[in-house]
Amino acid sequence: MLCQIYLLLIIHHISTFLKMYNPSKHLGLLLIDFQDVFLKEIPDRERLLKRSTFALKAAGLLDISVAVTEQIPEKLGATTGALSGYWEVNTPVFGKSAFSAFEAEGLQRWIEIKQIDHLLLAGIETSICVYQTALQALGADIGVTLLSDCISERRLEDRAPVLEQLLSMDAHILPSETIFYSLLGSAEHPQFREFNKLVKEA
Repeated sequence: MLCQIYLLLIIHHISTFLKMYNPSKHLGLLLIDFQDVFLKEIPDRERLLKRSTFALKAAGLLDISVAVTEQIPEKLGATTGALSGYWEVNTPVFGKSAFSAFEAEGLQRWIEIKQIDHLLLAGIETSICVYQTALQALGADIGVTLLSDCISERRLEDRAPVLEQLLSMDAHILPSETIFYSLLGSAEHPQFREFNKLVKEA
């Protein structure tokens, strides 16, 4: 009887451990087209970059897989240095000419290798590349959450109808802090203090 109780306690602790330390195993953060040529047209670009940098740092802290897309980088340039300096050196960067990130060569393979079943989307523009990426992800039965503080567009009036449409298709739209606090789950999480520092810096 004592052995059975002990075994149950071990199973419970292992389960708790996995939930606490590996809540984001099948989650991926996708940064879409943060290129200076596009950013200069975004009215709230400073806020966008600040919040997206926070999301990128938080993803690294919680061991969330990160990938980046760039629209025709050979002509339009690479991701802005204001963001690229914060990702890991082995972070994959996929060039594309289509608007949807899913058309970027290698992206879907990255999703398969990392066993990602839910994407966090950040980038520009909400009404074009982010929207079309979300549509294709949902069509492939991959969950989608748009980080509401990490997306933007040239015309702010385009935002509401696009997000309403995606909500009707079962996408989620939430602020980045809401997502990352949910992943932490508790102030007892081993990364909570470091995360709190990021929150205060952002």
